[in-house]
Amino acid sequence: MKRFFLEKLQNWKDSPLRKPLIIRGMRQTGKTWCLKEFAFASFPAGIRLIDFEHSRKWQAVFEPDLDPGRILVELELLLGQPIRAGQNILVFDEVQQCPRALESLRYFYEQMPDLHVAAAGSLLDFALENVSFPVGRVQFLDLYPMTFCEFLLANGHSSMAELLLAPPRLIPMAVHEVLLQELRRYCMIGGMPGCVQTWLDTQSILDVRTEQDNLLSAFQQDFSKYTPKVDRHCLETVWENAAKAVGTQIAYARLAPDYTGTTNKKAFEVLSMARLLRPVRASSAAGIPLDCAATTRIKVILGDIGLMQSICNRTAADEWAQSDLLAIYRGSVAEQFAGQELVASFAGHEPHWWKREAKNSTAEVDYLVELQRGIQPVEVKSGSAGSLKSLHQFIKDHPGCRDGIVLSSAPYAELPEQRLRFIPIYFAGSLNLLP
Repeated sequence: MKRFFLEKLQNWKDSPLRKPLIIRGMRQTGKTWCLKEFAFASFPAGIRLIDFEHSRKWQAVFEPDLDPGRILVELELLLGQPIRAGQNILVFDEVQQCPRALESLRYFYEQMPDLHVAAAGSLLDFALENVSFPVGRVQFLDLYPMTFCEFLLANGHSSMAELLLAPPRLIPMAVHEVLLQELRRYCMIGGMPGCVQTWLDTQSILDVRTEQDNLLSAFQQDFSKYTPKVDRHCLETVWENAAKAVGTQIAYARLAPDYTGTTNKKAFEVLSMARLLRPVRASSAAGIPLDCAATTRIKVILGDIGLMQSICNRTAADEWAQSDLLAIYRGSVAEQFAGQELVASFAGHEPHWWKREAKNSTAEVDYLVELQRGIQPVEVKSGSAGSLKSLHQFIKDHPGCRDGIVLSSAPYAELPEQRLRFIPIYFAGSLNLLP
């Protein structure tokens, strides 16, 4: 599989301002795989992998002190291999199991800047809460599930993937229809590498759904690790109901009726730290950055669209029979797909949404993103048409914003007199390429 994340790793390796790298992401998104592939291609002597989940012997190395010279000597002895700057990349895997290894990164930066050091883990945000190191001593990168473009490449559709690596534009109708068909398949399979590989191996949606269920079971087993923070049963209920609430404003009290709103909010925050879901905050769009004008209103998207379908018990047979998968479930599938693609492509600039504050107003715009120093409103339509009153209202209220974008299954079209551009929804991950 081709992962664009490898290019980010290469940029990190080549940067003269390189710092130790921390890779974050939900479980099973391919962090270790990417590091191994990267090491094989970019380092003459390959990877030196320290897996803290596999053996506790590694943790003992960091207990006496955090001197990188001593640590390196002991790691070499235990590995039976040398660790050389420029020749190897030293990787601390599942580093959340050893917080002192995280703390040591600042000393590797200060005392061994020529050595490439990376750390990866699935529950890193929990560990980082309890670890202090000066700002500016490490670099962060986030790995997400495979995007639609990566999915196309994995399935051998390189020419169609190339279309999505350029700014959105009008494409032949025959290609448009095939892309919508592939998108329909992606919405069922999702971007978890294990699920994509299952599809490639078996070409069976039912086998993919089994793999999704296995992943969900593994995630739920992890909930026991969060129990000091919040009740496991509350976590399970909040996660399930959040998956069903994609596209609507979240009311914490309704996520788990047997618990208080405060407890549910804590569960929501814990699931967000685990990257299993992602809050999308409303913004008044008063200016850039959008986060500075964020309000307390929140929507949610799940970590992966395929897992969302499985959590909601949406049968593969029913979904496959739908001619327009994006139009079912109140359009939540379309909004999840668009949000997931925007999060991955606008890394570092979280998408927001807009709700008009005027009394009795119901006007909402699904997403706002920062693009070329301007605010880009994005409306997601599950079908090929529908009311755009809210988008028109936003443009009227914010005349300095960029022209509105409508993502749907309709072909590309521009309506400059209305300040609108209709873009096929499969281009959602390409909006950051717009001039």
